[in-house]
Formats: sequence, C-alpha cells, structure tokens
Amino acid sequence: MIILWIVLAVIGLPLLALGLYFLKAIVQGAVEGWRGEGDEDGGGEYELPAAAAALGLLPPERQNTQAAAPLPAALVSALDAARAGDWQPAAALLDATADARDWEHRSFHSGRLSSLAAEDDTWLLAWETARPDDPGAALVRARSTVALASKIRGAKRAKYTTAEQFEGFHRVMARSREEHARAAALAVEGDPTPYIGEIPTALGLGYPHAEMDRLWKELTDRSPHHYEAHYFALQYWCAKWRGSEKLAREFAASAAGRAPLGSLMTAFPLIAHFEHDDSDSADGDRTPEMRALVDAALADVAAADPAHPRLAEVRHLLAYYLCLQDRDEAAVEQFRLVDGYVDALPWRYRGDPAGEFCRMRDLSLANAGGAASD
Repeated sequence: MIILWIVLAVIGLPLLALGLYFLKAIVQGAVEGWRGEGDEDGGGEYELPAAAAALGLLPPERQNTQAAAPLPAALVSALDAARAGDWQPAAALLDATADARDWEHRSFHSGRLSSLAAEDDTWLLAWETARPDDPGAALVRARSTVALASKIRGAKRAKYTTAEQFEGFHRVMARSREEHARAAALAVEGDPTPYIGEIPTALGLGYPHAEMDRLWKELTDRSPHHYEAHYFALQYWCAKWRGSEKLAREFAASAAGRAPLGSLMTAFPLIAHFEHDDSDSADGDRTPEMRALVDAALADVAAADPAHPRLAEVRHLLAYYLCLQDRDEAAVEQFRLVDGYVDALPWRYRGDPAGEFCRMRDLSLANAGGAASD
C-alpha cells in the first residue's frame, strides 16, 4: 500500500513546462513551478454571479490568458507591424525607451518582440540588415535566441527529451550568452536591459553564484530597482534553481527593504513565500507577518506609476493573498482592476488559470457582499 501511494504521488506531481518562449515558459512557467497538486474541475458550466455581472466582470472564457493587463497601444502596433514584415515601428519603440531611459518599458517591449522573433525573425533580419549595429535589434536578437533554445529543447520532462534536443538547447543557449554580450556592448550608456535578458541564460546554463553576482552588479549599477530584473534574479536564488529558500527570502527582503515606495519591490517577499510554500493550508498565508507584507505591497501599488508595465502583475498577487486572508473588500478591488487578463501569478500555475481566477474572485465578491449586508 505504501508503494502504491508513492507511485500515485509521483504520477500526481504536476509537470514543469518550458513552452514556446524561454523567458515566459522557463522563467514564468517551469521556473515558477506549480503550486498545489492540481486544479478543481469546477464540475459543470460556469455561471457568472449577478454581483460580478453588475460590476462588469467577465466569465472565464472571456479572460485573456496571454497577458496580465492590456498591452500598451504602441507595443501592439509594433507587434502587428512586425508580423506584417515591417520592423520600423519596433525600432522606433525601442529607440523611444532608450531616449527616455525608460528601462522598465524597454525590457517589457523587448521581451514581447523577442517572443515574436522566436517564431518568425524575417522582420528582425531586415532590421539587422538596415541597421547592423542597432542596440534595439541586438537586444531583441539576444533575447529571441533564448526563446529559440527553449523551442529546440521542447516542453517535455527531461526523460522524454532526446540527447539531440539537449545538445541543441545548450548550443543555442551558449550563443545567447554571446548575443547578450554584443547587445551590452552596443547599448546606450546606463541601459541594464541586456544584463536583464542574460539572467534566463544564467538559469539555462547554470551560472555559478560568483558569475551571477557579477551579472547582478552590472545590472544594478545601472538600474537598482528594476522589476523584471528582480523577478528573474529571484528565480535564480530559489531552491528549485541555483539557490535555496533562505537565499531567496533574503534576496527578496533586501530588495524590498532598499527600494523606494512605488518601485513594486515589496512584491518579492510575497513571491518568495509563494515559491516555497508547498502547504495545502492557507494558515501560513494569514500570519501577522504575511498580512504586513500584503499591507506593504498595497502601499507600494498605490504609490506606483499607473503606467508601470508590471503593476497589474502585483495586483494579481495581491488579489490572491487578500482573498486567502479573508480581506474580501480589498481583494475585490484588486480583482476588479485586473479583470479580463490572467497571465500572472498565481493563475498561470493552474491548468485552468481563467477558471481559478474567477473562482477566487467570485468567492471574495460573495464574502464581501455578505459582510456588507451584516
């Protein structure tokens, strides 16, 4: 019987997935891991509660599973143009971020463009031909090479992956390191983005701690409180990659403690907790310490630039923890602000991210309504 339970437990473990884009699939999928043993089936057709409908909230089938929030209009236009073979809007978009020294949007935009280039780089090749030493093109090429490595490896577990796939993965990942070095050499002064893009390479190639420390210094000398940089780095320091729970929590606490209000760095202690929480109980999410972390993140999002490209991701995380802490009115407010988009923690860990988002949203909405009527 014990052996049977062990076999069943192993079969029941959720699979780590790599997906089409390494930054998203490894760093935001397999890197993040799956929390919990599975997803509730829901059992039957979903019916939007009247209270949700009254607020204009959407059912699962209308939730966007490819983004955490609406993409900026300029990025949408650049992506559409690139799909049609026109590289110039993408070049102009990245030029503008460099001119403005807007590193948050530069990394966000280059990540999306790189994902597209990994599927079809015809437009990127034309860009590179027209501007051989363009910093934006070099950045997109470097990040798309990471994505290509992921495609070569495939999304299956190691035992189902061939030696040829692994060899191709490591060969292309090694090339991505060279591409990021070139992007860094071409970058405008102060641009941290090539170093940010190299952190997934550090994950894939297994950089030792000393090498990661070197990369991190280059990055933080240029941008000490960059959200995506800290997100990727936290993955490196997690137990499932190159660190431990202790190192991850220390990294997250240090990031939050040194950062100004509005930088969104207070999300990282919550993420570090989430990454190492394998309990089926919510008791650990309701401690005074966790409530204090949520309160700090609430203050952070209130002070953040509304145009920050990662703001919605933190709101998703807050909605989740506020719901677990029975702070339902506050949870509903966060759910309302991000409704319609579910590609964020924790929903993307689930087999049915839209269904899980709506389940917890509706639970908080019902509880908030009940509290209001008391």
